Amino acid sequence: AVSANNLVPVPVEPSLETYLIDPAKIEAAITDRTKAIMPVHLYGQLCDMEAIRKIADRYNLLIIEDSAQSHGAQRNGIKAGAWGNASGFSFYPGKNLGALGDAGAVTTNDDALAEVVRQLANYGSEKKYVNKYKGVNSRLDEIQAAVLSLKLKRLDEDNEKRRAVAARYCQGIKNPDIILAQGTQSPAHVVHIFAIRSAHRNALIEHLDSYGIQTVIHYPIPPHKQQAYKEWNDLFFPITEQIHREVLSLPMSPTLHEDDITFIINKINEYDKENIF
Repeated sequence: AVSANNLVPVPVEPSLETYLIDPAKIEAAITDRTKAIMPVHLYGQLCDMEAIRKIADRYNLLIIEDSAQSHGAQRNGIKAGAWGNASGFSFYPGKNLGALGDAGAVTTNDDALAEVVRQLANYGSEKKYVNKYKGVNSRLDEIQAAVLSLKLKRLDEDNEKRRAVAARYCQGIKNPDIILAQGTQSPAHVVHIFAIRSAHRNALIEHLDSYGIQTVIHYPIPPHKQQAYKEWNDLFFPITEQIHREVLSLPMSPTLHEDDITFIINKINEYDKENIF
């Protein structure tokens, strides 16, 4: 058995086109100590799970999916959370499938693992006052479950609306300073976040803000530059660092009005870095 306390994460660079882990770079990071691959379906887009699964099978590795932003995303009929040995989902209110408060779930097709996860979420207890593991109090309460059950029925419809907004952005944004991510209109992407890139991000933010268009920089600091991982602070991951310097999230919601989308597109296309600088 391997204790979670003994596991050491090994970062792998993403693709500059999709912002997802690059399968071509995974094998170089595998050693005889590697236990699992953890693909993160960032912004709502599925990683290249066919390629990742082949690598995992070749080296007899587990796959642990981070599906926190990818509810309903699918590739070849297989949805996020069903590609690996286990997956974590977030039901934070802002997610595509969100509760009224903090909530989450683990999915797996392994009955034994499912039982362990249930026990870990219930103080590590298999029955009251008997603690098999060092667990936590992480049970989903009935109100959140009821809300999620209702919202789940319209998840696919809301995801299609998100893709429609993304399609408008992709078709309408013509500014050469703006770089659009690949795969945004694919069924493998449920567009939790619509992320663009600009080498002049701060000026673009100021331009859009002057018209009342709110943007967000999701994850402004790369993981290897965080104080929590100070042992990595001297490492250099050029693709990751470029993405973190340039990425910007535009307004995205299944309730975004057509006129608002048109307004946002027009103001992005009007942005001229030469005039701003």
